[in-house]
Amino acid sequence: MRRIVILFFLTLYTGLALGQPLDSYSSQRRSMVQTQIRNRGVKHEETLKAMETVQRHLFVPSSYRSSAYDDRPLPIGYGQTISQPYIVAYMTELMKPTKDMIALEIGTGSGYQAAVLAEIVDRVYTIEIVPQLGTSAESILKKQGYNNVTVKIADGYHGWKEKGPFDIIMVTAAADHIPPPLIEQLKEGGKMIIPVGSPFLVQQLMLVEKKNGKARTRSLIPVRFVPFTRSEE
Repeated sequence: MRRIVILFFLTLYTGLALGQPLDSYSSQRRSMVQTQIRNRGVKHEETLKAMETVQRHLFVPSSYRSSAYDDRPLPIGYGQTISQPYIVAYMTELMKPTKDMIALEIGTGSGYQAAVLAEIVDRVYTIEIVPQLGTSAESILKKQGYNNVTVKIADGYHGWKEKGPFDIIMVTAAADHIPPPLIEQLKEGGKMIIPVGSPFLVQQLMLVEKKNGKARTRSLIPVRFVPFTRSEE
């Protein structure tokens, strides 16, 4: 017993000496993955592993940190939210991400979805229209060592043409239609997921697949996302 205690404090001291913050939320993350995600049918192992790895509590305001692993979205300021963990996992699994892929995300928010993708794919490009959120997300991602994520503050409707085409495009805000520039920037055989519908009502989560240069769409589940904000607005 004495040896176990000594080893525990040695590990504790080593982590602090190296400047590594203790992760006291790891058990909550494991429970989140098991009860909220795996038990609801998400099976993609890379997605499950990423959800268990990314420290979600670091991507929410400190006042909501104790609720970071609850089964619900949380406000992150400026009228935006961090999505429910299950929805993040569900959308990620649908993209079937692999380590050689390049992803584009529209709606960086707190940076959480970008971090989940970054655990799996080669590179993530993410666009946020709210400067304060984009700057904050970029800082958090860098501190967490996600050097394969690039943040841009801009209108996401136009995508990021010079970095495309993309294997994956994830839109995390509700649009009244699928932006044509995003379809154009989707690689042949690539997939896009986007909530489509009125920003004030329930929307439909749509899966877009590009085959033979044409976009094929499929309606998945009802969702509720914040509005897709445009620079003209």
